[in-house]
Amino acid sequence: MPLGDLLAADAILPALKVSSKKQAIQELAAKAAELTGLPERDVFDTLLQRERLGSTGVGAGIAIPHGKLANFDRLFGLFARLDRPIDFDALDGEPVDLVLLLLAPETAGADHLKALARVARMLRDPLTAQKLRSSRDAGALYAVLTQAPASNAA
Repeated sequence: MPLGDLLAADAILPALKVSSKKQAIQELAAKAAELTGLPERDVFDTLLQRERLGSTGVGAGIAIPHGKLANFDRLFGLFARLDRPIDFDALDGEPVDLVLLLLAPETAGADHLKALARVARMLRDPLTAQKLRSSRDAGALYAVLTQAPASNAA
């Protein structure tokens, strides 16, 4: 299922240079704040709080940091392909190089969970993950994320 309703073309970071999980979350929070108008500190604190409950590194080199914010009115996604993999305390112990940040309104409820499930399904598709890892520019990454996966094509 394409992610065009969650991701804007300017919400793609094709080669984010970070060396730690905390630095990755800081950089993602800064970019998300820039694009949404939310206070950067609120975004960062929300993501860090969620991360303390358990890593959002879901395995296979993928992390989906996420959180709900008050005074926010939509689902928002931000994708980053890391310049090099980092330790994210992922469930499988593997380093992470594909990160999709998801922010939701505090009142989102089921919509937040549905969006998380959709993001996880798409990123865990081996063909999609391979395309994301081999794409080097924001336009190509956006195209992979917003078109239907080839493995589902007729």
